[in-house]
Amino acid sequence: MEEKKFDINSLIGFVLLFAIMAWWMVTNQPTEAEKLQQAKSQDSIAKLKEVAKPIINENTINNTSFTADSLGIAQAKNLLGDFGYSASLPSATDNETVIENELLKIKVANKGGQITEVLLKKYTNYKGKPVYLVKNNNAEFNIDFTTTDFRNLNTKNLYFEPTLTKKDGSTVLSMKLKTSENTYLEYRYELLKDDYMLNFSINSSGLETAVNTSKQLDLNWQVKTLRHEKSVKYENQYTTLHYAFDNKEFDYLNAAAKNKQESLTSVNWIGFKQQFFTSILVTDIPFPSADIVSNNLVDDVEIDTVFTKMMTAKIPLNFKNNRLNYDLKFYYGPTDHNILETYNNRGLENIVNLGWGIFGWINKYLFIPFFNFLKLYVSNFGIIIILMTLMVRIIMSPLVYKSYLSSAKMKILRPEMEELNKKFKGKENAMKRQQATMALQSKAGVNPMAGCIPALLQMPVFFALFRFFPSAIDLRHESFLWAKDLSSYDEVLKLPFHIPLYGNHVSLFPILASIAIFFYMQMTQSQQMNMQAPTQEGMPDMTKMMKYMMYFSPLMMLVFFNNYGSGLSLYYFISNLLTISIMFVIKNYIIDEDKIHAQIQENKKKPKKQSKFRAKIGEAMKQAQEQQERKKRR
Repeated sequence: MEEKKFDINSLIGFVLLFAIMAWWMVTNQPTEAEKLQQAKSQDSIAKLKEVAKPIINENTINNTSFTADSLGIAQAKNLLGDFGYSASLPSATDNETVIENELLKIKVANKGGQITEVLLKKYTNYKGKPVYLVKNNNAEFNIDFTTTDFRNLNTKNLYFEPTLTKKDGSTVLSMKLKTSENTYLEYRYELLKDDYMLNFSINSSGLETAVNTSKQLDLNWQVKTLRHEKSVKYENQYTTLHYAFDNKEFDYLNAAAKNKQESLTSVNWIGFKQQFFTSILVTDIPFPSADIVSNNLVDDVEIDTVFTKMMTAKIPLNFKNNRLNYDLKFYYGPTDHNILETYNNRGLENIVNLGWGIFGWINKYLFIPFFNFLKLYVSNFGIIIILMTLMVRIIMSPLVYKSYLSSAKMKILRPEMEELNKKFKGKENAMKRQQATMALQSKAGVNPMAGCIPALLQMPVFFALFRFFPSAIDLRHESFLWAKDLSSYDEVLKLPFHIPLYGNHVSLFPILASIAIFFYMQMTQSQQMNMQAPTQEGMPDMTKMMKYMMYFSPLMMLVFFNNYGSGLSLYYFISNLLTISIMFVIKNYIIDEDKIHAQIQENKKKPKKQSKFRAKIGEAMKQAQEQQERKKRR
């Protein structure tokens, strides 16, 4: 067999082939710039897929080919249609733009073009930390719309391009969601110097080729209100969704309802109000309609909750001549009547719950001006509350005097009324007994209602102040004696357990107010007994009820005011102390029973003309008596 020889030519060929392949691989490696661009391409494709998933409906997803071998507008358009243009721009990032003045710091995100953070610079919460109205995704502001190629999109998933300008002390931020360089949906934010009001507009240009302009858009505004105050129960009680409609009407949803919703028409503004801070959306031209929802998130008032309520507004928007053009405003700031009233002719101050009807009028035209006046000269708000209470009691003292005077007159007539009861005994004489009693009172010049009317006249003031103090933001974080915050409860003892209705702490001012009410009711019990006519046969005895009230009222104050603001409890404590003092002076130094008795005797001698009201009652009683006697004769 012939021996096989080594072929040097074949070896040289293999070596040359390997060298050529190695040279080709080295020379065709991507540069650093190309590697960076490739990485960006992969990131862009990933973002496009992330954006597309939540906003394209199921049919679109099933019919769309998600390929990762192309870059830029073509791939974006494949996923998002015309709105893929914005997703392919350099602004398609999670960056935020800051606009601020002396009062507010606001962050607006590229993604969604919406506000992601609102800081109130001059306020802190109960823990001493900054007050945020928007923070950590607790709020959303977006628009649902349908494209001409039947995609259901939401602006919160799309990227806007920011443009920031500053001029004459104001800051303007334009956020544009583009379908091309000159076609877009724009959110325009304008923040003026030293103003809580943020000008905001929604505009469009050339979107009719991309968006179905014949179909309405849905503007969705949602906020989970952040807790800011120490008492969750107290804050949540005053956290309410308010709204204005028909240019003059104001209303709100029930704060206590678990889930409350309402459909509105001709809406001027919608306010997500907390106890002391508010977010309000205002429109220059009323929205034709809106659906609002308020959902209470606090089941247990003792938990250390972050959120109190979920508030939502859904507002239909419409294209006019293929364009969107809405001029709106956002108010982010304190629920301060003085500040809100400066925005003339909008009625925003009505979001401060001062009470309805006469209670609101008393607060608006009496207590707020007087409170503002005292602030100019007195720095301690505990002293201001005491001075306000003193003013109220002085104004009310003539009514207290009238009530005591009527009580003294009834006390003097009481023996004669008891004689009438004995004279006209039995149910069959009830009408005669009542007529004789009224005749005696009329002849003596005594009106049994005179003691009730002063008490009724004081009730509007009582309820007005019940609304005023919880709404007074000036009391927030202001201390007085042991109370560290007059807008919250004055805790002096923390309990290791929770008492139903009462809570897990002990507040001192409600205890003092309860004691003062107890002694006040003890003093007035004898007065009330004098005002009450002698118990007639067949009529209930009111004495026991009065005794029950003497213990029940202080107990109610003790239990329910334990979680209320200490400023309100301080008012009731001082008010009852002053009332007790005034009653003591009237009873012992002003009322002279001998003179009153002599005056009554003089009145009896004079011919007394009955009032029309008494005459009608007397005639009605007389007819009833005659009818009763006719029935007996039958």
